[in-house]
Amino acid sequence: MRAMSRSSRSADAGFTLTELVVVIIVATILSAFAIARINTREFDNEGYANRAAAMMRYAQKLAISQRRDVRVVISANTLSLCYGSTTCSGGSVREPPSTNAFSYAAPSGVTLTGTTFWFDALGKPSAGGTVTVSDGTTPHTLTIEAETGYVH
Repeated sequence: MRAMSRSSRSADAGFTLTELVVVIIVATILSAFAIARINTREFDNEGYANRAAAMMRYAQKLAISQRRDVRVVISANTLSLCYGSTTCSGGSVREPPSTNAFSYAAPSGVTLTGTTFWFDALGKPSAGGTVTVSDGTTPHTLTIEAETGYVH
């Protein structure tokens, strides 16, 4: 078996500095164009829709665990929870572990549409329906099942 010379091994060992620099420059240019095309409003819309669904599921679980009505109040840009079916006479639901009111405002450019409803002590909603979170182009519709209160 023939031993390889030192010069032939080093030539096949990797990339040259020039090749690495060219690849880094090309990757930088491509990433600059990719970052410019990212629409953060779509991410905000999707994130708020997920947060709204989780908040409604929490309201149902809270109503069952505390055996009282929990109201889901929907306005143009805010989703909040409070105690009481027809009004928020029982006060605001507090966000654990803080003592702040459980309320989330929609990000800039994202709107929330739907009707206010409540979950009773058995977890059944006062009415089934839909809540729509939209950024003007991509609506996310959350459905509340009338019999079970399942939010999807």
